[in-house]
Amino acid sequence: MLAVQVPAGRGFQGSIENRQSSIPCLYLVDFERWRYHQQRMGQKAMITEFPWTEDYRVFGLEDVLTPALVIYPEIVVSNLERTLALLEGDASRWRVHIKTAKLAYTLRLLVERGMSNFKCATTLELLSACECGAKDVLFAYPSMGANARRVQKLAEQFPGVRVSVLVENEEQVRQWRGSRVGVFLDINPGMNRTGMEQNSRAAIIALVRGVRSAGLEFRGLHYYDGQLGGLDFEERTKAAHRGYGQLLEIAATLERDGMSVAEVITAGTPTFPCSLSFTGFGGQRFVHRVSPGTVVYCDASSLAQLPAEYGYRPAALVAARVVSRPRAGIVTCDGGHKTVSADAGVPTCVVLGHPDLTPLGPSEEHLPFAVAEGAREPRPGDILYLLPRHVCPTVNNFDAALLVRRGEIEAVEKVSARGREAPVTVGEKAVPVSR
Repeated sequence: MLAVQVPAGRGFQGSIENRQSSIPCLYLVDFERWRYHQQRMGQKAMITEFPWTEDYRVFGLEDVLTPALVIYPEIVVSNLERTLALLEGDASRWRVHIKTAKLAYTLRLLVERGMSNFKCATTLELLSACECGAKDVLFAYPSMGANARRVQKLAEQFPGVRVSVLVENEEQVRQWRGSRVGVFLDINPGMNRTGMEQNSRAAIIALVRGVRSAGLEFRGLHYYDGQLGGLDFEERTKAAHRGYGQLLEIAATLERDGMSVAEVITAGTPTFPCSLSFTGFGGQRFVHRVSPGTVVYCDASSLAQLPAEYGYRPAALVAARVVSRPRAGIVTCDGGHKTVSADAGVPTCVVLGHPDLTPLGPSEEHLPFAVAEGAREPRPGDILYLLPRHVCPTVNNFDAALLVRRGEIEAVEKVSARGREAPVTVGEKAVPVSR
C-alpha cells in the first residue's frame, strides 16, 4: 500500500467524509491501481518550486489590473532557439502546435524564426495561423458538420496555405470530398481519445484507399501519445518507442500496398525527447515531424517532464495580487481556476521564489495558499508570480497579455486565438452577433 496525495474528487472512492472538499487528502491505495488511475486521468508530474530571478520582475504593477498574463518575449525566443538546437537547426522538423502560443504576436515570432508548419485544434487557431504567415497547417481535430465546412471555407480563403485535416472513419472522408484540404490518418496510440486503433491494419489500409478514391490527397499519419506524460522519463521513453515501432509497421504496410506516406507526426511536449531519441525515424522515405506546443512558454509540468539540460525556462506567468488573509497560515490571491487552469489537478501552479507557499484547491476567482510554519505571510496587496501547472488553457483564460522586456511593460497584446469563433453562420445565412 502507498500513501499518495491526490486532489479531492479525482476518482478514488472511499469512506473519507471530506473527499469532495477542495483540500487534498491522503488515501491508502494499491500501487498498481494508483498508477493505472494516474495514467488514465492524465496526472502530470510537476516541479514544486522555482527560484526567483529579477528577469521576471515587472515594474509598475501597482497600476495593473490583476490577475494579468505576462509574456516575456526574450525568454520565448530562447525557448524557440533551444527547440531548434535540439532539432539540429532544422525548423522544418517542427510542426508547432499553437494551442499554447495563442497570441498573433507569438505566432509571428515563430514564423520570423523559420517555423512554417503548424497544427491547431480550433477554427479560430486555424484562422490566426493563416493570418500570421503559416504556410502549412494541420487542423488536428476530428471536425464534423458545420465545423468541417468552416475549415473548408478557411482553406479556400487562404489558397496560399496548405491546409490538412484528420480522419478516422468513412463519414469524415466523405465530408471532405471536393475540397482542397489534404488528409492525415489519426492513429490512436493508446490514449483512447481519437484515432484508429494501431492494430487495425486492414481498416487503416481501407480508409487510405477511401481517401484516394474520394479524390483527396493522403498526406500521412498523425500520432499523439500524450497519455505517457505521467510516466517517469525512462518508462515513458520505452513505452513511446514501442508505440513508434508499431507506427513504423503501419507506414511500411501502407507503402507495401502502394500508398506513399509523405509525413509522420509524433510527440507533444512530454514525448518530445522520446521522438528525438528514436533512431527508427531516421533514413525513412517520409518526413518525420514533432509537434510540441507547450515548449514555447513552458509550465510547471513541462519543466518536470523535460531534461533540465534542454535549458527551457518559463516564458509566461500570471501576476496575481494577494487579496485576503482569512486566518493565520492562509493567504488568498486572485488566481482562481478562471485564471490559472485547474484541468491538470491541484496544485494548479508554483509561486516563483516562494517554496513556503502551497497552493490549495482554487474556486472560480480565489486561490488560497497554505503558508509554511515560520515563513513570512504575504500581505494583502502583495504581488505573486504564478507559474501555471498547465500553461495552454491558462493562456486561453485571458483576453490580453502584457509583453514585458527587462522589467518594463512594452505592449499589451490581444490573445487572438483564445476561445472559439462565434457560431455566426447557419448554412449560407449570416447570423448577427451582439456585443
